[in-house]
Amino acid sequence: MTFRAAQAEYADAHALGKALVGLDKVLLISSSEVGRRFAQHRNVIDAAASAGVPYLAYTSMTKATESSSPLAPEHRQTEDYLAASGLAHTVLRNNWYHENYLAQLPAITESGVLTAAAGEGKVAAAARRDFADGAATVLTTGGHERKVYEFTGDAALSYADIANAFGQVIGRAVVYRPVAAADLVAAMVQAGVDEGTAAFVAVIDTSIAEGALDLVDPTLGTLIGRPTTSLVDVLRSV
Repeated sequence: MTFRAAQAEYADAHALGKALVGLDKVLLISSSEVGRRFAQHRNVIDAAASAGVPYLAYTSMTKATESSSPLAPEHRQTEDYLAASGLAHTVLRNNWYHENYLAQLPAITESGVLTAAAGEGKVAAAARRDFADGAATVLTTGGHERKVYEFTGDAALSYADIANAFGQVIGRAVVYRPVAAADLVAAMVQAGVDEGTAAFVAVIDTSIAEGALDLVDPTLGTLIGRPTTSLVDVLRSV
C-alpha cells in the first residue's frame, strides 16, 4: 500500500482541489473555526466534487437539524450543502468527546466540585478513538451512502454522573454544582477566562440543559463492534 501526503487548508480552495485529485474517498472532519466552518466545509465539498471524488463522509453533530447548540447552524448548513452536491456521502453526527472534560481535571481534583450551567441535562459522549474507529469503519466498508448516523456513547450521563466519574478517578467525592449561565460567565471571567469564551461555554451548557446532547443511539457501538469507552477510562488515561 502506498500513501501520498498533501497539504491544504480548508480556506484554500485551489490547494484543496489539487490535494483531492485521484482520491476515492474523503473524510471531511469539521473545522474548529466556529463562524467560518460552513465556508471552509463548502470549499472541501466543492473541491471533492470538482476532483471527481466518488464519496465523502462528514463529521457533523448530534441532532444537527434540531439542536439549540450554537455549534449546530453551520453543521446544518453543511449537511444541506452536501445533500445538494450530488456526491455520494454519509453524515456522521458525533456527540460530545469525553476528552472535552480533561482540562477540568486539575481544578476538580483540587476543589472536589464540578461547576456547570447544564442543569439536569445529559451528555451521551464517547472517546475520540471511538468516533475515529466509527469513521474508519464507514470509510472501509460498503452500504453507508446517503445515510445519517447518530454517533453517541452507550449511555447519557447527567452532570452528577460526570462528577461521580471524576470522583472515581481522583479518589475523593466530587459534587456537581449547577449554576445559572450568567453566574458561570462571571466566575470564569474572574478566573481569567476572556468574556467571549466564557459566554460561549455558558451557551453550550445551556444547550446541554435543553437536551442538545442527550440522544443515545447504538449505531457507533454496533459499527465498531465493541462498547464505547467510558468517561472513567478516558479520565484515567492521562
